[in-house]
Amino acid sequence: MSPSTHTDRPSGALVLTRRDIKALLSMKECVAAVETAFRLLGRGSLQTPGVMGLHVANGGFHVKAGILPFEGRLFYAAKVNANFPANRTLHDLPTIQGAVLLFDADRGTTLAVMDSIEITAVRTGAATAVAAKYLARQDSTTATLIGCGVQAEFQLDALLTVLPIRRVFAYDVIASRAVEFALTASKKYEIDVTPVATFAQGTLSSDVIVTCTTSHSAFLGPQHVRAGSFIAAVGADSEEKQELEPALLAGSQVVADIAQQAVAIGELHHAIAAGALTHDSACTELGAVVAGNAQRRANEHTIVVFDSTGMALQDVAAACAVYRNAQTIPEPCRIALNT
Repeated sequence: MSPSTHTDRPSGALVLTRRDIKALLSMKECVAAVETAFRLLGRGSLQTPGVMGLHVANGGFHVKAGILPFEGRLFYAAKVNANFPANRTLHDLPTIQGAVLLFDADRGTTLAVMDSIEITAVRTGAATAVAAKYLARQDSTTATLIGCGVQAEFQLDALLTVLPIRRVFAYDVIASRAVEFALTASKKYEIDVTPVATFAQGTLSSDVIVTCTTSHSAFLGPQHVRAGSFIAAVGADSEEKQELEPALLAGSQVVADIAQQAVAIGELHHAIAAGALTHDSACTELGAVVAGNAQRRANEHTIVVFDSTGMALQDVAAACAVYRNAQTIPEPCRIALNT
């Protein structure tokens, strides 16, 4: 049964765990789905996705929602995520926890309840891959990952789907994490992954830089980046987080996943607050680039920053791909709703 075959009354909503999603969603599939979502958004074919956030003492919650056509069917998804940066230290729990609810957007039927951890991690990497495909120099072979937590592996996996990366530098404020990540990634991907004592040891020799930390203060500046680099700033997904110095954004071509969202909570938010950029400063959206309605990069020497705050349509695209693949499960777990 394919997702487009939906004339029968549903037998209940699928319940998919993180383990299920890991088995059902490859990075390559997610990159393709997310790229399509950005293209449709850039063409003006989709409603602007929505986001809402609330804070508590040790973290916060956000809801991201959007509507997306996928393989002949219209879907709505809403992701509710909790983001508690100190969870691993204080409670031995994941930083991000939550659920994705997937609906048939023609009939309002609840189709699936999915754990959000794997979807969030894969779709975040997928957005970096799409941005790198269109904004990085296509001969990029060297990358630096700043932050070697859970997201680092997904970011590397994503980059390897679109660029000929052969050498990677890994940095983390906890040096042992970088060492462990380098050993694991070297074996898994069969490329040279080297831990470095300072991130500049990697960034000054890299074509691609990914910052995926929980930092609340800027650390990457113009002095750490060489001409022609592509930077994916992944960590700043709330107004308290920051990884890039405002001067770096001021001297770069900046492309946001969603401009309005980046201005509110992303790296652009801090650059504007510091006076390095203004609200009227030119900022391209990735969707416009993917749709062919905006410039990819000015030239080979331009530094391009992708301000990745996390767009709801990425979650919808990933959830749709999971749901499609879940139709192959012989006896899936379901729950009956509205009974």
